Amino acid sequence: MKKKNRQLRRKVRIRSKISSNKDRLRLSVYRSNKHLFVQLIDDVKGNTLLGVSDKSLKDGGTKTERAKALGLLLASKLKIKKIKKIVFDRGSYAYHGRVKSIAEGLREGGVEF
Repeated sequence: MKKKNRQLRRKVRIRSKISSNKDRLRLSVYRSNKHLFVQLIDDVKGNTLLGVSDKSLKDGGTKTERAKALGLLLASKLKIKKIKKIVFDRGSYAYHGRVKSIAEGLREGGVEF
């Protein structure tokens, strides 16, 4: 239970520093052992506007490569919705590896945060 408590404390600490508003929506990242899940959340209304996972990607590769492809896919979907600026919420995860690859893919796709 100690690990869950540490993760929860990190998540709360990070979430308290970031907030979304009507101009910038929050992009939340969940990382499991096999897959990545990303959601675009409007905290003002309490709605999830967009959800994408790397299960929707067809190509293989390493988990880090799939994360970057997921970021590019998400950037293209955000362009369709005309969203250019977001707040990146990494949750309790370190900005390293797959989480960093998602952010790099988003930046390559033209999303600012």
